[in-house]
Amino acid sequence: MTPPSGPNAYTQPMPPPPLNEDQVALRVVTMPRETNPYGTIFGGVVLSYIDQAGFVEARRHGDFDWVTASIQRVDFRAPVGVGDIVSLHTHTTRFGRTSIDVTVEVYAERCKTHDRVHVTSATLTMVALRDGVPVPFQPAPSENKQGA
Repeated sequence: MTPPSGPNAYTQPMPPPPLNEDQVALRVVTMPRETNPYGTIFGGVVLSYIDQAGFVEARRHGDFDWVTASIQRVDFRAPVGVGDIVSLHTHTTRFGRTSIDVTVEVYAERCKTHDRVHVTSATLTMVALRDGVPVPFQPAPSENKQGA
């Protein structure tokens, strides 16, 4: 495959992915500094990844100051080890007047075996702000309006 050439070869805008399908919002290689005394990644580190992935999904819906209002229950089904590649997949499940709900699915690809395991799921409520105040936003016409 021939690499792109020319002055703007690597700066061409890519079309945004459809808003109604799962996206890989974040992929991270876990590091030793993130481990607990048992040799697995702290749950709080994974929660931080979930929060970041929720923000990435929310930004697809508008250039606002998106903040996390809540994260529903998070149950860890499998540990994450050092060197595992953690992938966070997101999709928007509800559109409100000033907020959206984002579902985040977390998977770990094992460092040595390359097995893929489901680690946890979470639903976040993200609120659109301007100058610290919630603001209504208009979902794109192609977005599935759910909620109010």
